[in-house]
Amino acid sequence: MTVSSDPPESPEPPEEGAPSSASTPAVPAPEPPGRARARKAARQKAESDLDRLDREIEEVEGYRMPLLEHLIELKDRLIKAMVALAIGCAIGFWQAKPIYHFLTKPFVQALSETPGVSGGLSLVQSPFEGVFTYFKVSFLAGVMLALPVIMWQLWAFIAPGLYRSERRIVLPLTVSSVGLFLGGAAFCYYALFPFAFPFFLQVLGEDVNISVSGYLTSIIQMIVAFGASFQLPVAAFFLARMGLIDARDMIQSFRYAIVVIFIVAALLTPPDPITQSILAAPLVVLYGVGIVVVWLSSTKERPAEG
Repeated sequence: MTVSSDPPESPEPPEEGAPSSASTPAVPAPEPPGRARARKAARQKAESDLDRLDREIEEVEGYRMPLLEHLIELKDRLIKAMVALAIGCAIGFWQAKPIYHFLTKPFVQALSETPGVSGGLSLVQSPFEGVFTYFKVSFLAGVMLALPVIMWQLWAFIAPGLYRSERRIVLPLTVSSVGLFLGGAAFCYYALFPFAFPFFLQVLGEDVNISVSGYLTSIIQMIVAFGASFQLPVAAFFLARMGLIDARDMIQSFRYAIVVIFIVAALLTPPDPITQSILAAPLVVLYGVGIVVVWLSSTKERPAEG
């Protein structure tokens, strides 16, 4: 048996320029068709949103006017609002006596139903107080009648500075503002006055002699304050669209909002916990409505967590 003394053949080195198996890159697996379609659809949607935003920005820029033209437009809208207010005041002055009896009815009824209290409303300042009283009544009626026109002129003046998608809410905002203001005024008249006036009469004593002018001034201030305080959801909407708040902010600030609501109720109502609660309850409900409105309309961006 002969053993070969030849050394084992070593593998020949690869030729120069030939690809090596160790350096050959791995071929990536093909992407699933569903994921590719989803990525393509997302890219197309992003491009469409950018195009739409560019068109809206160009449209808003097209409404850009010099300051003088803005002032002219503001003057025109103020004139329209003042004309509507003048017409409303004329109608109110024509029906001033029935409106006066309507406004004094809660006090007169409370006076007749409160035992041990007598008196009434009287002219104590000047002989012209009756005419001034009718002017106050007609002005309040004019504001209520012209309120839809005033609100429409306000939102129409703001609308050119909004995007096209946001201009569609001008009419709902007008209706909401008018409805909330009238709702606050009606709540003040039908819910608060029947509880507040008996308290006033019991505090004043047995002989009550109140100036007609002072009475009307007080209740008009309360009616307007209630109507303005009921604009809480509208104010929350604008803060949300400006990106200043979102639903999380309002939820986290709920406990502080309760304190502020009761402070406002204490300032607008007599020092009586019942009447304060009567005003605070709807404001708390409106705050909850504001949370929903902000959740649907907020543009505030928060950093990604985690």
